[in-house]
Amino acid sequence: MHPFVNSFVDNEQKRADSYQLIELMSQWSGFEPRMWGPAIIGFGSYHYKYTSGHEGDAPLIGFSPRKAAFSLYVSVLGHDNKNLLSELGKYKMGKACIYVQKLSDLNIETLERLSKATIEYITKNQSPVQNR
Repeated sequence: MHPFVNSFVDNEQKRADSYQLIELMSQWSGFEPRMWGPAIIGFGSYHYKYTSGHEGDAPLIGFSPRKAAFSLYVSVLGHDNKNLLSELGKYKMGKACIYVQKLSDLNIETLERLSKATIEYITKNQSPVQNR
């Protein structure tokens, strides 16, 4: 059981989906879940630095079980995921994430391929750091 999910998620289906995502993303990434800020469950980490000089650490992949929808952090700008996204299922694309109502709206095999492609892209193009 994950303490954040138990305390933050009050919808039974969303709680079950959260636990399934934790299991799947742990398996796909090879990392244990870790909280990033107050509401993001992330797996692995990398260091980024923008041309503006802003830099920091972020999870390789992750999600947040927000009230309105899940926010999935599994898509990288600059990586051509259009084919995978067309097979993903029912979702909305945000600026930095994918919004989905429930896990059953998605093709899990496609989500796995998208997650692994994201990890591969980040690992090749950014500086991986130790998962804290």
